[in-house]
Amino acid sequence: MPTAESVATARRPRARRRLRTRIILSFALFGFTLTALIAATTVYLRNRVENTVLGAALEKNNNMFAEGFYRNPNAVGIPFEKIQGRQFSTRKLDKVPPEWRGLANGVHDIVIRMPGTDEQRAYKLAVRKDPDYWFFLAYDIAEERESQLKLNHALVVSVGIFTLLSLLIGWWSASRVMSPVTELAQRLRRSGASSTPEALAPHFPEDEVGELAKALDDYAARLTDVVQRDREFNADVSHELRTPLAVIRGAVELLLARPDLDERTRTRLARIQRAEQQCTDLISALLLLSRNERAVGQCDVARVAQQLLESHRAQLGGKPVVLRLEGETKRTLDVPESVLAVALGNLIGNAVKYTPSGEVVVRVLPGAVEVIDSGPGLSAEDAAKLFTRGYRGTHAGHSQGGGIGLSIVRRLCALYGWDVQVRPGEERGVVATLAFGGGHGGGGDPASAS
Repeated sequence: MPTAESVATARRPRARRRLRTRIILSFALFGFTLTALIAATTVYLRNRVENTVLGAALEKNNNMFAEGFYRNPNAVGIPFEKIQGRQFSTRKLDKVPPEWRGLANGVHDIVIRMPGTDEQRAYKLAVRKDPDYWFFLAYDIAEERESQLKLNHALVVSVGIFTLLSLLIGWWSASRVMSPVTELAQRLRRSGASSTPEALAPHFPEDEVGELAKALDDYAARLTDVVQRDREFNADVSHELRTPLAVIRGAVELLLARPDLDERTRTRLARIQRAEQQCTDLISALLLLSRNERAVGQCDVARVAQQLLESHRAQLGGKPVVLRLEGETKRTLDVPESVLAVALGNLIGNAVKYTPSGEVVVRVLPGAVEVIDSGPGLSAEDAAKLFTRGYRGTHAGHSQGGGIGLSIVRRLCALYGWDVQVRPGEERGVVATLAFGGGHGGGGDPASAS
């Protein structure tokens, strides 16, 4: 079964691209798109204007050629450079080049392969077909095609140059724009490591980043006030609850010391004593969680497990459930006994609560403790939400509890670097495993708690 940490990690949103990178890419994309659009428009307009102007000129000159021929058939050809005019009688159409015969009146683009070579020549051909004569006016556009190719290459190079220039401008602009934001993030990160946050607004001018710094200062002040009040409340509650609990403990010990107590009264006093110890342990654990700090201490895992089993055994009330302790008898952890009692006690309490009959086995391993029950098992929905605060399993029914026990276990494990997992048993029931990080139960420096 996946742990609560792995589920939380899987639900984290995918990291987005950094704002600075997005600004640089936006400039580069804008520069590329703009220059590519300008280049494409230039090529399109040049081709259109060239085709329109040249076509109109050829058609006009071809008409002039035809009219001049009709006026004087012996006149010299067209007096223009790169223009070749030819006329054919309709009685001798076999002399018309094959690729010209099917062309309609107007201007056409044709490509002719030079005889005996692989060279191709491009022409614009103006066609006029009269009843007696056909007139053709060919204009060699090879030089124009070559100049157009050079223009296209120049435009491609220009697009690359302007895109690179846009990238450099974007890099410079992003550095200028993002430097205050980066500085704000660094100051905020340093400030977050201190219990007294540093004021951010004085370090920034009266602009958008300055407004953001003011908002963060205001938020930090309100958050610090809430945390301070929460810590004071937890400390006050802890102190005020410890006093009556100490009174209860002393009174119970005095009463248990009396030799004339009947067995029924002694049993009830022992139950009160165990409940007082559970309350004391829970208060200590919750106080550690509220302060987010590790307490130092040492405890015997097997002895704490045995005490917890004895406490739950006394509360079975005739329920046909056997509680057993297995495994190592000498296993110590560098943590306060109250922390282990709360974490392991919740796991044992859940196992006893949801096992109508059978047995609950607590197995002490070299680096962990397993709580194995023979209850109804674990559904997929329970496995996904078991450590969620306030969630009660599908087998909870009308049993008492607010669904926060396993949430407290998860928070204690996060504080001490432990790992808790709950999985279905091999045949039936549930196996809850409390693994101690590094095999030492989080006995490191308390200041290292996150």
